[in-house]
This record gives sequence, structure tokens and C-alpha cells, in this order.
Amino acid sequence: MRVLFAGSPAIAVPSLEALAGLTLEGGHCLVGLLTNPDSPRGRRGVPLPTDTAAAAERIVSRFAEKGLPFAVLKSEKLDSGARDAVAGLGAELLVSFAYGRIFGPKFLGLFPLGGINIHPSLLPRYRGPAPIQAAILNRERETGISIQKLALAMDSGNILARRAFPLRGDETASSLGEFVSRESAGLLVSFLRSLKGALPQGEVQDEQGAVYTSLIKREDGRIDWSLQAGELDARIRAYTPWPLCVTCHGEAELYILKGQVYGAPGAGPEGTAPEGAAPALPGTVLGIDKNRGILIQTGKGVLCVSRLQYKSGKALEWRDFLNGARGFTGSVLGHQNKRGANGV
Repeated sequence: MRVLFAGSPAIAVPSLEALAGLTLEGGHCLVGLLTNPDSPRGRRGVPLPTDTAAAAERIVSRFAEKGLPFAVLKSEKLDSGARDAVAGLGAELLVSFAYGRIFGPKFLGLFPLGGINIHPSLLPRYRGPAPIQAAILNRERETGISIQKLALAMDSGNILARRAFPLRGDETASSLGEFVSRESAGLLVSFLRSLKGALPQGEVQDEQGAVYTSLIKREDGRIDWSLQAGELDARIRAYTPWPLCVTCHGEAELYILKGQVYGAPGAGPEGTAPEGAAPALPGTVLGIDKNRGILIQTGKGVLCVSRLQYKSGKALEWRDFLNGARGFTGSVLGHQNKRGANGV
């Protein structure tokens, strides 16, 4: 079976490489990669290839040693030119993972067997572009990976394979993304090895259970200290490594990189203030727990912060941070004094 892989970010690289390995073993034949064009990155804005395109450079070399052709297509739009280039590869099946575009009927019509998509959630829950962050934000106890048939409506195709796994409650978008990336590759290979011809019918998704996510924006990382400690902990984890959670200490922007709900044994799920602490405004730096970190009052409960970074500085563990942060204990974080709110 001739396969075209479509994807761009790092999360898709292990699946692309797994398909390449399957090809070298004599299984399904990976004939090419469809990815986004090079784009400016870093402070200098130098155009660089996508993560999958960079990985494809290694695949091209490995395939060349075996006399296997492999094409890398970088298309801004899936127009007639892109369709002609894809048609020339003679692929029978499209495999997509985090490609970022919806495939139209003309494009899907190029593949006799249709297409499949890898999605990092238990569909129909968390359709859309940010399923990993959504699972963390909503403090789910489990999430998973779904392989679905590509359909014209986003993430609505029949489910062909699924793998669920529990969440501990300390995952970040970065760590969970890395885990999903590895697990997806294994699930994809297992599914393709079981495929004997046409795609199976699969399980129809329950539309009543559909939940959608939206693109994460930079402003989503702004901290509102009136929220509960548990919700802020989830946001810090969901927005790592981007856009990161940010507040203000005076006029300086301050990133909160790591925290957890603070509470003594038997405390409620949102934690408790230190014993004897007076009521304080949300965002107030109450003091420290010498074993855990800096204690900050929230709208309900206390957040214990262990890693911070001023925008103009470097990331520091809480003890080192306090050594250089004058007047931090007792201050009230955020712009509430200027705006009457607890956010940034």
C-alpha cells in the first residue's frame, strides 16, 4: 500500500519515522510527506523547515540507499498545483497528523482508499486544534489517541482505533505531547499492520458527545488571580511550553512556570492558606513553605509556586528567585491596583 503522510509539528515526527521504518521492513510504502512551507523562526527570523520536513531529510537519505523514492511537498494551499503534485506520487492512502488544514473532497478523491487522521484525544471529546491542552485545563482523569477516517467536517470521521491512558494530574502540554507523540506512532503501525485492504467501517462518533477546542492565544496565558488555585495550576501546566502563564510584579512581567495547589493533609481540593494567615487579596504573596515554594493567595485556596522567570531574566527555582526579587513577599501580583482586576 502506497502512503502519503501529512503533518508539520514535532508531535507528528515519530509517526512519520515509524512509517519510514515500516517501509524499510518491506511493509506499507511511504512515498512522501506533505507539510507546510519553511517559515521564519527565532529572533533572526531565518526561514526553517517544519519539524517533519527536517526529519524527512534523514528519511530521504535512508530511502536512497535502498533505491526507494521519497518526495517532500511543501504546499501553502491545497490547490490544483498541490493536487497535481500529490497525484503524481500515486498514493493510495493519506495518513494525517497535525497537518492543520481540512482536506476538501477533490483532495481526498486522490486517494483510492481514502485517508486517516491521528487525533490526540478520545473523540468525539476535544475535537479541534488543542485537545492536549483541553484535557489538562479540564483536569481530566484520562485522555487518549484516536485514529479516525478523514471526513469533510473537522475530526468527525468514524473511529478506526483508539487507545486510552490515565492522567496523573501533573502533566504539562509539553510532557503529555511527548507521550502522545510516541504512543501515536505505535498505534499507527499496529493499525496499518492489521489493514488488509480497504479501511474498515469503524465506529460512528456520537455527535451529542462532541466537544470542541479552539486555538490557544498568547493572551490565554494571562493570570487571573481571582480564579481557584486548582484552575490556575491546570492553566500553568496546559500553557507550558506556550504561551506560558504571566502576571506582573510591579511593572515587571513575571512568568509562573511551575506550581501546585498548596494544602495540609486533609485540605480541600483547592488547598488552604498557611495556618494563622490573615485573609488576603487574590495575588498576594503570603510567604513561603520552606520545602515547597512561594505561597500566593488565589480566589479560592493557595498556589505554591516553585519556578518563576522575569521576562527580562532567566528561569529560576524559587529560592534563587527570591534572592534577587526585592519586596516580593507581601506584594500583590497583577494589575489589580491599576485596573481593579486580578489579571495582567
